[in-house]
Amino acid sequence: MDDGFLMEVCVDSVESAVNAERGGAGRIELCAGLVEGGTTPSMGLLQVVKQCVRVPVFVMIRPRGGDFLYSDREVEVMKADIRLAKLHGADGLVFGALTEDGRIDTELCTALLAVCRPLPVTFHRAFDMVHDPLVALETLISLGFERVLTSGCDSSALEGLSLIKRLAEQAKGRIVVMPGGAWPLGGGSWGDTWSGALLSALYVTWECFSPGGGITERNLQRILEGSTASEFHCSARSARDSGMKFRNPNVAMGASFSAPEYSIKVADVAKVRTLNAIAKNIL
Repeated sequence: MDDGFLMEVCVDSVESAVNAERGGAGRIELCAGLVEGGTTPSMGLLQVVKQCVRVPVFVMIRPRGGDFLYSDREVEVMKADIRLAKLHGADGLVFGALTEDGRIDTELCTALLAVCRPLPVTFHRAFDMVHDPLVALETLISLGFERVLTSGCDSSALEGLSLIKRLAEQAKGRIVVMPGGAWPLGGGSWGDTWSGALLSALYVTWECFSPGGGITERNLQRILEGSTASEFHCSARSARDSGMKFRNPNVAMGASFSAPEYSIKVADVAKVRTLNAIAKNIL
């Protein structure tokens, strides 16, 4: 922790992890599938990232995109991924699981936490899908999660700021409430939409709490001042053109809605430093 706050950056590549650390990140959340909200990264990626950065690396454990209601076989995958992540040097884990009626799946979370220990664990944005966030927060505290990531059950941390504040006040330092989340998908070109959108996993904390989601250089000051935040998380990405010289414009590797084949999103050192500087100036 530096100057009273910590910056956590969400990344999906070695390049982004290195850039995040260079920009001033104090912690990394390692994922794959950021367009789906983040899924479990490969263990090869974790192994190489750990070789390249010194800051703590928290690993996302999410076997697929979509909801957070998992089958028995998916649970076995999650347990196996946790064991492998620990084996390859993860400093913390990130997961979430719900019941069909929108409550925290206490039985499954208890089982997964047991596999995770002694590493710290964050409950991810599955929290934004719960039936009653105030009750859910108490459940996470009783289970022993160190932090929870949320956009305040709204489209962005700015929109959900009132609930984020309420959760932080309720937490009273028993858990880190770390807001963050939604990526706006509308309007503009891919570069215009996603360079801002992928900044949106910015989380900011208030003593033991941190807001994010839809946070950019333009609204970070408002979020920080409105929450007296001391910790924040961002993906702070920009598009980088592919090095491919031969390009087939008729073929895409993903679904009809997917990233352009020859545009690569990476954490931007300058953006990370800018957000870091804004926080330092406020704090």
